[in-house]
Amino acid sequence: MWWRLSLPLPPVLEESLLWKLESLGLHRLAVQHAPESPDQRTLLAWLPASEWPQDQRDQLLYSLRPMADTFGLALAEPLWEELADEDWSLSWKKHWQPDPVGQRLLILPAWLEVPEEHADRLVLKMDPGSAFGTGSHPTTRLCLEALEALPPRDQRVADLGCGSGVLGLASLALGASEVLAADTDSLAVRATTDNAALNGLKAEQLRVSHGSIDTLATLLNGEEADLLLCNILAPVIEALAPQFASVLKSTGRGLLSGLLVDQAPRLIEVLAEYGWQARPIGEQGRWGLLEIKCIFQ
Repeated sequence: MWWRLSLPLPPVLEESLLWKLESLGLHRLAVQHAPESPDQRTLLAWLPASEWPQDQRDQLLYSLRPMADTFGLALAEPLWEELADEDWSLSWKKHWQPDPVGQRLLILPAWLEVPEEHADRLVLKMDPGSAFGTGSHPTTRLCLEALEALPPRDQRVADLGCGSGVLGLASLALGASEVLAADTDSLAVRATTDNAALNGLKAEQLRVSHGSIDTLATLLNGEEADLLLCNILAPVIEALAPQFASVLKSTGRGLLSGLLVDQAPRLIEVLAEYGWQARPIGEQGRWGLLEIKCIFQ
């Protein structure tokens, strides 16, 4: 027997909750939503009944609440359903669907075929069973749309905090010459590596290592990137800003997200102190996107 958890999910919580559940050893996960209602999502998780008695399920939900608290949200009321045995290693996959982004990109669960209506899009194959989903978080979409608007053709791209690797995959699909990526989470390094393989990339096209900005600088080997992608939280961006010059050319451009719109003014001030001119170029709901360029170029 199995328990299926259904939990209404605000988009801002998607990646955080997927990461948390994966870190707890839950890998049969899906996010269900209709294309016409992207803000109405349901997180689905399948748990072996023999391993998850009532007290353990209660503790699981308790461990998720702080993530909602961070955004001033309350975790919605969950629905638990007891289900008969079947091949759950496959059944969870039916809840993932192709996800068009912008005008040119298509995020595609790896086991699906490209729908005919999206045949002209650039396909990014992803394994949504990783801890980082497929890239449907608002900040990820903001970055993807910005990449599409100004493609990094023949550019060297640095991806700091790469997560699933979707921004690096999109950069290469849009013409980047290579992507160097780093993340402090070993699950992210594994997810990026696996997703690169799903897309048939060669090792030299997308290189990823476990670590932060120092690791990324080492990967760059003294030749800074033309484009810096940094989709992490605002306090982390602020802490890393003094080292941006070690990974981004003075003539380069950066896309910074993972920040709330009301966090942008302080971040713009901090970045200016370190020689970077930042301006808002997009927002989705409460989330924002900054573009940075060197003041002294």
